[in-house]
Amino acid sequence: MRGMNVAMFPMRRLDVYLNDHLAGAMVGAELSRRAAENNRGTTLGDFLEELHREIVEDRQTLQRVMTALGVERSALKPAGAWVLEKAGRLKLNGQIRGYSPLSRLVELEGLETGVSGKRALWQALSSAFPGDPRLAHFNLDGLVARAEEQLESIGEQRLVAAPDALTERAVTASR
Repeated sequence: MRGMNVAMFPMRRLDVYLNDHLAGAMVGAELSRRAAENNRGTTLGDFLEELHREIVEDRQTLQRVMTALGVERSALKPAGAWVLEKAGRLKLNGQIRGYSPLSRLVELEGLETGVSGKRALWQALSSAFPGDPRLAHFNLDGLVARAEEQLESIGEQRLVAAPDALTERAVTASR
């Protein structure tokens, strides 16, 4: 312990926490990009393109927050998250190949989960660092509000997508 700064321990937890969220933000950016591409030319696709832009902006904000707080970035966590996001594409979606209505629903649920985590991040930072001058130029309350708006919109889109994804047999049976 000689020569070790005891104040490092709280920052180490902060490093882990923010790097985990940065990895999640990378997954969210990849997922939102893929979902937007798969729904291009539709109202949902337009919504997802805008959501993707906002998710990328929020990830960049998180990177600036990490810099402001002196957080060391992990090279492994984002790489691992990237691999997991790619592996997540291999799940069954109710058809042999291609994109299905179930894919759309699962992607929206994944985005909703990610944005909920992002909202929790902004809330936690606001609670843990009230009045901290390092975060003075970040509008954490505005970031929380933006995440809440995103959650509301994703939830609406998810409910629109659910009938197509979940009632396939009922539609086929009624033909």
